[in-house]
Amino acid sequence: MARHHLTAGALVLVFLLPLASSSLVVAEDDQPAWRSIGLDPEAWTDRPETEDSPMMASYTGNAVIEMNVSYVEAHLSQREEGTIIIELFEQWAPITTENMVAHVESGLYDGIFFHRVIDDFVTQAGDPTCRELGVYPATSPQCGSGGTGETIPLEHDENLSHVDGAIGMARSADPDSADSQWYIAETEAHGLDPENRDDEGYATFGIVRDGMAHIRAIALTPTTDDLTGLEEIQNPASSAGRPVYQAQILSMRMIGVADPDGLIRNPPVEAQSESTLLEDLALVIGIPLLLVLVGIGITLGVYGNTVNASEKSDLAEPDGVMVAEMIMEAEMVHPPDEPA
Repeated sequence: MARHHLTAGALVLVFLLPLASSSLVVAEDDQPAWRSIGLDPEAWTDRPETEDSPMMASYTGNAVIEMNVSYVEAHLSQREEGTIIIELFEQWAPITTENMVAHVESGLYDGIFFHRVIDDFVTQAGDPTCRELGVYPATSPQCGSGGTGETIPLEHDENLSHVDGAIGMARSADPDSADSQWYIAETEAHGLDPENRDDEGYATFGIVRDGMAHIRAIALTPTTDDLTGLEEIQNPASSAGRPVYQAQILSMRMIGVADPDGLIRNPPVEAQSESTLLEDLALVIGIPLLLVLVGIGITLGVYGNTVNASEKSDLAEPDGVMVAEMIMEAEMVHPPDEPA
């Protein structure tokens, strides 16, 4: 009987361990691969102007975007290409950052162009309809007002504001109308902060960490309502400038997460063996479970043996008593020294 209990326990263990392992694999699969890549903020040197703001610091685990751009800074200039690194403040703007990450991962922004550039203010993009049709500037009539059709609520946090290099969500008059379009502040633009406006303001959710020189160059590109492209000669009425030369987003992709303390790049505890995480988990769960099952089996086995022994004793005892009594009665009726 004990052997049957031990066998059952072993079978339970065999079935439970694969389930535990498969659950762990599913949990790991829920996270994209880039989430495990730690990036050193010290490598990001071309930053915005510093300001007294929590946005100046990098935070462990924040999603990081790499944006590759192509642009012509001024008349008679050659086309330039560059890379811009953006850190998203997921801890302060979870809805907005999730929206942005989803669009980047879907490739929504690859190949579109900056459709609105205002020097000393913002450079705006994110409209999936803003793509050249044939030869730039030919494009969709919806360019500048397009999106995905799925909006998100206005999301503010006291730690977020329009510092130099901040990325924010564009919207219409409705505060909760942000979709896919975004802008990058080419200088501090605190006039867009909610406390300085009567329309609830605009929401920022990240900041340029590297490549700010490319944003400043795009901001100076000649536009349809400011043809000079010169910083010292600006059109005060400039409000919807389309770049004369295409300022294009070649690609945007998620490349990792901020890792200022190096905990992701260099885990504090290294593995002591070649066993995998699944094997370690199997040991952690399996050994205690096996001991419990074995203990239960042994207990049931001992109990079963005790019951069996008890049952045998109960069956043998009456026979023994009966035989002894019969011998005693025979001796009393016919003593040994007397004839029968």
